Amino acid sequence: MTLISEHVESDTRERILAVAERLFRQIGYQKTTVADIAKELRMSPANVYRFFDSKKAIHEGVARTLMGEVETEACRIADAPGTATVRLRELLKTINRMNTERYVGDSKLHEMVEVAMEESWNVCMAHMELITRTIGEVIGQGAASGEFRVPDVPLAALCTCTAMMKFFHPQMIAQAADKPGPEIDQMVDFILAGLGSGRAAS
Repeated sequence: MTLISEHVESDTRERILAVAERLFRQIGYQKTTVADIAKELRMSPANVYRFFDSKKAIHEGVARTLMGEVETEACRIADAPGTATVRLRELLKTINRMNTERYVGDSKLHEMVEVAMEESWNVCMAHMELITRTIGEVIGQGAASGEFRVPDVPLAALCTCTAMMKFFHPQMIAQAADKPGPEIDQMVDFILAGLGSGRAAS
């Protein structure tokens, strides 16, 4: 395959995903069909299936794009200069903010997320694994510098993600919006204290 044809195929895949995401937002995840996507692109459904072997694959592609944006920002924060305490706080709050903006405020897109979680799509599992590793990198850096007192970094990363689930998981963010509970900064303070940071409130 030539570089030109590879570029054309990649561009077409991106166009399909962009149209699919727009339709998910406009008419809903369940109501959108491959025929709808094909019509918007002025191509046949068969042509769409040349690039995605199933409707589910298109859905996963859209989810991968949305989650990839969160992962990119998470990695940027993890690699930024500054103390581990400050970066971990920013990382946890940014994941919450981006998930809230992307999914909770948009009921039709939230519908797609609910199905994704129920079906345990591989892309969702891979996303959480990457986020957990990224959090673990920052915790590990803090442990190496003496900022955190953590004997088991992977376990600490898992515990941190579990503690933040109410603030990370789109469904739980939506369900807990009007219910009593700690604010995100209070939860992050608690996590930092558990990691042994002496600057939990910084």
